[in-house]
Amino acid sequence: MFFKAKEGSTTALIQLCIGYFIFYVITGVSVKYFLNGAPGFPAMEGMEFLVYSTAGGMGISMLVVMILKWYRFESPNRAKLGPFDVPAEFLYIIPSGICTAVVVPTTTLLYSFDGISVMVAMVLMRGSVIVISRFVDELQIRQGILKRTVYMEENIAVIIAIATVALGILSPAKGGASPFSSVPVMVIFISYICAYALRIYIMNYYKNTRPKGSTGSNKGFFAIEQITATTTVGLVTLVLLVLYTAGVVSGPRSNCVAESILSPNPGWWYWALLAGAAYGVVAFFSVFIFMFKGRTATFAGLVNRLTSLVAGTIATLLFAVMFGGKYPHYMDWVGLGLILVAVAFMTKAEKRRARELAQEELG
Repeated sequence: MFFKAKEGSTTALIQLCIGYFIFYVITGVSVKYFLNGAPGFPAMEGMEFLVYSTAGGMGISMLVVMILKWYRFESPNRAKLGPFDVPAEFLYIIPSGICTAVVVPTTTLLYSFDGISVMVAMVLMRGSVIVISRFVDELQIRQGILKRTVYMEENIAVIIAIATVALGILSPAKGGASPFSSVPVMVIFISYICAYALRIYIMNYYKNTRPKGSTGSNKGFFAIEQITATTTVGLVTLVLLVLYTAGVVSGPRSNCVAESILSPNPGWWYWALLAGAAYGVVAFFSVFIFMFKGRTATFAGLVNRLTSLVAGTIATLLFAVMFGGKYPHYMDWVGLGLILVAVAFMTKAEKRRARELAQEELG
């Protein structure tokens, strides 16, 4: 898909960002398309689309992992996991996969509450990941796990990014109730935050503790994480279906999920499944950006989230042009301008980091 670039180089990072941006735009447009309806087809419920997009996303991830055999994780360190002798890294990669299984549905769940603006929920989640990434760096520096310094330019970019998401939350054009006024919303949001925090910590622990010449790879990490996440989501879904058919579980969201599986929307569901595949491709780029060689969690988190913010604005614009949706509000463009300022500082940080890595290779 892309030209080959040296691992850990700025070129490789740019390639990942381009791939992430393209498929995030496709995902953003498709979500709006299915949730707003299309000629000849009714609009899908948020939870209904969650079922198909999750299945499509995890399906494409598992397909790639199995075909390319990324699951062949080599490690000289072994540990006992029940009756199995497994690579020691599995003891924390598997929990990361469980966290992924929490992050995926809670992301869509936050969009499904009436009265809560989708844009507010979106920027709130993005902003939280940026803050989490900075805290992870600080914690791992104090633990002696991260040996690098977080540059001043990265800290400035964090402040600008937080200001950008705050602008999105406080903008009067967004409408809707405050997410902090709903107990169910806050429970889901806290679950999302805790799962993402642990996951980012684990990804950076893995990245920062790899010795030179280590056989463990980011692809192997991704494979085991995705297998765990898919298995977890599958088991939880199976339990939900059993409880639903037994009449034990009932509610607007659980009912919608169960009926989406038991009685798929004819002539429409498989298109949503296909659209979910784009979200699955996004996961590849997202994980590899978070775990990019030689970069801090602060920098990687900023690259990941700011790229998605730009992609989200472009997706909104494309949906407006192609399908008659609402155009981005002027405050969205102000936010985009702030993002570009943050990117300028990150560019300076990347140049400094590239020089630092080059000196390390020479030394």
